[in-house]
Amino acid sequence: MIYFDNSATTRPCEEVIRVINDDLTGDMWGNPGSLHKLGMNSAKAYEQALADIASCLKCSASELIFTSCGTESANTAIEGFLKANPRAGNTVISTRTEHKCTLETLNLLEKEGYTVKYVKVGRDGKPDLDELRSLIDEDTALLCFTHVNNETGSILPLEQIINIRKELCPKAVIYLDCVQSLGKLPINLKSMGIDMASFSGHKVHGIKGVGLLYIRNGIKVNPLIIGGGQQNGMRSGTQSLPLAASMAVAVKEAEKARGQAYEEVSKINSYLRTELASRGATVNSPDDALPFVLNVAFRNFQSETMLHCLEMYDIFISTVSACSSKSKKTSYVLENMGIERSISANSVRLSFSRYNTMEEAEAFVKAIDEIYNLYEVKVR
Repeated sequence: MIYFDNSATTRPCEEVIRVINDDLTGDMWGNPGSLHKLGMNSAKAYEQALADIASCLKCSASELIFTSCGTESANTAIEGFLKANPRAGNTVISTRTEHKCTLETLNLLEKEGYTVKYVKVGRDGKPDLDELRSLIDEDTALLCFTHVNNETGSILPLEQIINIRKELCPKAVIYLDCVQSLGKLPINLKSMGIDMASFSGHKVHGIKGVGLLYIRNGIKVNPLIIGGGQQNGMRSGTQSLPLAASMAVAVKEAEKARGQAYEEVSKINSYLRTELASRGATVNSPDDALPFVLNVAFRNFQSETMLHCLEMYDIFISTVSACSSKSKKTSYVLENMGIERSISANSVRLSFSRYNTMEEAEAFVKAIDEIYNLYEVKVR
């Protein structure tokens, strides 16, 4: 099997599986809120998981909240900040290439009377900074952007955006979707200049069902889930040590492997760009995109057709974001980048992890050649 769909989800690493098994079968299954020995042991391990992640992300443990996923983190950050700070302003600035969890939250807020301004993006998937300058004003409360786009790998020009915010509206808060950048780009929350960020465990060889929300100390956010007041009142509900510990292990292992993984995946990406382009494919990902994502269009093949052709070779890719794949539509991300529908309809996403190899990339190209020969497609 060749798995090139790591932006959708990743295979849990052995260390994650081990720690979950240990916590479920050992003596760490107690409720962290209980006052007896089992509960205290679980609470101590839970706090250690937070501390370990905080060390990796260069922030305080008190600034991190465990959630169920990146979507919950995004919903909480965006809506929770605006509802908690009604005097901060009524305007939010974002782009139309954000993940659906951001876009749908913004749609809901628009219906509630907030003003949402969308910055256009270029063919490289990056927001037009001149337009951003023109949209920011004193009513701007929140800027919502994605660090790495999950469909194209486009990397946000974060430093320039922070400088624009500092110059034109220093009070505006920045929320950053870091789901695809975690474990792939350096993340130092203390020095990045952002105020809130979301993360997801299953994108870094953890498991589904656990995410993180970073809220910088001093930023007020209303909780999305209320109840018993766990996690300092920011996310009520019984804490799960297996989920927290698995996230901590996944983040630590991803950070440990980040440098080598980036180097190896860059070679795979470069090889596939060259080989597929020579066979008539159109590369949609910008040249400076994160190498872990490669969006390409195969001439004469609808995206879903190519997906199922490759599946016959036990090769797994995706068409658009997994959160939108059942809608039978072309990618709204590519559309907003100005890519023609004739190309976006034929586009697929290859996404890699530290476990992929050059041998797999070579086998992928061989499979493409066989598919082209089978359908008698001329590639040059």
